[in-house]
Amino acid sequence: MSQAQPPTTFGVSTTAAEVVDGIDLHGRRAVVTGASSGIGVETVRALAAAGADVTLAVRDTDAGARVATRLEAVLPPTAGKLTVARLDLADRSTVAEFVAAWSGPLHILVCNAGVMAFPELTRTPDGREAQFAVNHLGHFALTVGLHPALAAADGARVVSVASIGHLFSPVVFDDLDYRFRPYDPWTSYGQSKTANILFAVGAAERWAGDGISVNALMPGNVGGTSLARHVDPQQLAGFIDLAGFALPPEKTAEQGAATSVLLAASPTVEGVTGRYFEDCAPSRLVTERAGAVAGVAPYALDQGNAARLWTVSQSVLGESGTPA
Repeated sequence: MSQAQPPTTFGVSTTAAEVVDGIDLHGRRAVVTGASSGIGVETVRALAAAGADVTLAVRDTDAGARVATRLEAVLPPTAGKLTVARLDLADRSTVAEFVAAWSGPLHILVCNAGVMAFPELTRTPDGREAQFAVNHLGHFALTVGLHPALAAADGARVVSVASIGHLFSPVVFDDLDYRFRPYDPWTSYGQSKTANILFAVGAAERWAGDGISVNALMPGNVGGTSLARHVDPQQLAGFIDLAGFALPPEKTAEQGAATSVLLAASPTVEGVTGRYFEDCAPSRLVTERAGAVAGVAPYALDQGNAARLWTVSQSVLGESGTPA
């Protein structure tokens, strides 16, 4: 995979607006999932400010419309057009409807939506564990379904928002849905985030010939977002202490969106694919979780794991990989 390195001026405190400064995205079309709050909003803001036409793919279209209206009031006159469309990643039918409704090329797809740490085992209507289903399977179905549109864009970029939480667990292929092992909110979240990275590795391998770059990232420790709405702070503190884990320094939403926007739009990563980034730079490998506040686990970049996950995901969703 390509080893391009972003400017050294980009780092932990870089904002999304700083990343797109001087970049012209007019004529580009983008989709951002989970765009009604947090770093999703800031990702939309930066891409639209640079001229991209952005579709906010959201579960709650009323909330998405409010965000679009708020952004349109402050974006420059040269900004791209904002559109709101319904997408519920836990509901395969809405994924299929979104894919079917899309026409023409798609230059940027940011798979940003996610859920974290349901306190109790939660399943989707088709029986899948909810964190894995929403964070990975929904985005897998969406991206594979949009593959023709991405291939038509001649240089499309797919961005998979993962997390340092992938260090909580590899993908446990023999028990994805917690039918044998006791449910744990954090290992469940961890395997879904590992899957986000493995998807980028697998798609990069398969789609390089189509000119599609696919990368994953850790946005940072961004507080106050809707992602943490299910989290019990005491439970999280206990887990961190038990696991010997440490949280990286907290970022603002504008800073948290920077790495997503870098991978979506910056010429400094042109041709880079199948990588995992954090703080606007490629991550280093780590070999154990204890004390880690950054880095990527080898199992999350393993080509064999990526190929197995792709096969399993296709099996779950149907041979085409799109929703039944």
